[in-house]
Amino acid sequence: MHGPNLVSWLLAVLTAASGGYCLSRLRSAPCTPVTAPAVPGPGPGRLHAHEADLAEGLMGFGMAAMAVAGTAVPGEVWAWVYGPPAVLLVLAAARRPDRRAHRLHHAVGALAMTYMALTMTAAPGHAGHHHPAAGSPVLTGALLAYFGGYALWSGSRLLSGPGGTAAVASAGLPRACRLSMGIGMFAMLLTM
Repeated sequence: MHGPNLVSWLLAVLTAASGGYCLSRLRSAPCTPVTAPAVPGPGPGRLHAHEADLAEGLMGFGMAAMAVAGTAVPGEVWAWVYGPPAVLLVLAAARRPDRRAHRLHHAVGALAMTYMALTMTAAPGHAGHHHPAAGSPVLTGALLAYFGGYALWSGSRLLSGPGGTAAVASAGLPRACRLSMGIGMFAMLLTM
């Protein structure tokens, strides 16, 4: 990621903490789906929540790694890290409509990470020096609009959640993690 080292490290800490929280939810006993009420046992709701937590956890750690070591690793390596999961998520979304929007969101995130990695390593002076804008301005702008809109939507859901401390504790923290990762993705795109 281009930009001051402090910003890169702060972004890495934020996204790693979000990713760690999402992965820690995989071990929680009653795992609740993202948008449905609690489903006891290994039913489809539990599996969807675990899939979401796994995808968000891996994305958080991937964003943290890319924020710190993005240009030190060749873009082709990052493309192999993010490209196959993106393709799998698109195929899963096409095959099963029940979690299509969530899977497509993660696919867009993985493809955006691939795009940023390939763009950063292809740009002249990519080792942190000033350089002209890299990548396609239209694609970068579209991704900025998507993740900016996602952060606003996610933040509004966090603020308009159901009342009560227990409700905020169970639904608010996962939403806050999604919000922080949306903001992190927006910040990474903004530095291109």
